[in-house]
Amino acid sequence: MTLRTRELLNLLVVGILTGLGFASVYIARQSEISTGSLSYAAFFFGLYLVAHVVARLTVPYADPYLMPMAALLTAIGLTEIYRLDPQDAFRQGLWIVIGIGLFSATLFALRRDYRELENYKYLFGLGAIVLLVLPAVPGLGVTINGANLWVRAGPLQFQPGELAKLMLIVFLAGYLREKREVLAQGRLKDLGPLLLIWGCAMLVLVQTNDLGSALLYFGIFLGMLYVATGRFAYVAAGLALFVAGSYGAYRTVPRVGFRIAREGYVLYRS
Repeated sequence: MTLRTRELLNLLVVGILTGLGFASVYIARQSEISTGSLSYAAFFFGLYLVAHVVARLTVPYADPYLMPMAALLTAIGLTEIYRLDPQDAFRQGLWIVIGIGLFSATLFALRRDYRELENYKYLFGLGAIVLLVLPAVPGLGVTINGANLWVRAGPLQFQPGELAKLMLIVFLAGYLREKREVLAQGRLKDLGPLLLIWGCAMLVLVQTNDLGSALLYFGIFLGMLYVATGRFAYVAAGLALFVAGSYGAYRTVPRVGFRIAREGYVLYRS
């Protein structure tokens, strides 16, 4: 069985689960199955089928599990949104269409050699920083539920941090591939990048009042650093730094402390 065939079978399973999810939501509401509700699942599966065809044409030896896992996570989110509001699910579906389109365009553009992105790794890194700073720009940034993560430009409202994650991954992949032999030696002076990214994660925490986003960005870095060097000591040191920084933010930044206390209270009550 080829890698792409395995991917297709996994996507088929995801499509069936998506159909069952939409059907169960509609049955809970109307006590019957609607072809309209199942059309959401069919449309969703069709989108990822297109993505599969593009992957089959451009990257036939790529990992066969990444796309099905992404599809499964997207399906869970879309089903939850559909349960709350079908119209919101439709709007979210439009973003999935845009995402699949950009995914396909990227694969076609880099089908000869994806490592061309490495030549622009520092531009990607700079772009990630700019996107993370955007919510702090007066007139653009919007605070929702105490977290300053959103940007509003006219009718468009989005989280630039979502794009920053992709740019950060491209930057780290290029940088760590170039420096992995040096970093693997574990010399003290080579901890500079670890401390720099930790500092950036702490700035994100303070600027956005969102511990989860800071942990996610730093976690991406630690995961990729471990893959590049194979040294668990970096991961342990990074986690220790993050715990120390988070505790410092908890003690000194009122909003961060409030959010942590509120989440702890919710977990206690549940």
